[in-house]
Amino acid sequence: MNEQNKLLRRSAIARILADRGDMLVVTGLGSPTYDCAAVGDHPLNFYLWGAMGSAVTVGLGLALAQPKRRVLVVTGDGEMLMGLGALATVAAKKPSNLAITVIDNEHYGETGMQPTHTSAGVDLAGIARTCGFRQTAIAAVAMLHTADGPVLVVVKVSSARDPLVLPSWDGALLKSRFRQALLGAQAV
Repeated sequence: MNEQNKLLRRSAIARILADRGDMLVVTGLGSPTYDCAAVGDHPLNFYLWGAMGSAVTVGLGLALAQPKRRVLVVTGDGEMLMGLGALATVAAKKPSNLAITVIDNEHYGETGMQPTHTSAGVDLAGIARTCGFRQTAIAAVAMLHTADGPVLVVVKVSSARDPLVLPSWDGALLKSRFRQALLGAQAV
């Protein structure tokens, strides 16, 4: 897919999160975190810093612990490629409340824009389907909010860089804020 046919990443994230309601959002390292913070920091966003490859497994744990809440993982193609085994674990556990979106710019954005394997044709939606995901698609945003999971949606985006919008790097603060927003008075 050429650059002109790809979405702008911040616009895509804004559309995905526009009607999030009380959805729990786990973001992957780097640009997915910056993008979610830029379109609207939220106490139910759990930003991962320094945990590349862990977004899907953190989202899975959250989905299993909170089966009545929708959980959305927003990650990049580089991180997803690093943690492909997580897709098999998600498929085996079959959490109906888990959705994963891979923001695929076909580059490792945080380390110098080297091409990822998706630029050579690796099909992340196809891998998820083979693992046993109930539904996968390319750019089907509505699935992320409503489809019975596990769901994986790949959103092909331009490799153009957006300005960095950094949420807090304070892990204890982010954990406490998320826990309070999730559990309310029980969190105290």
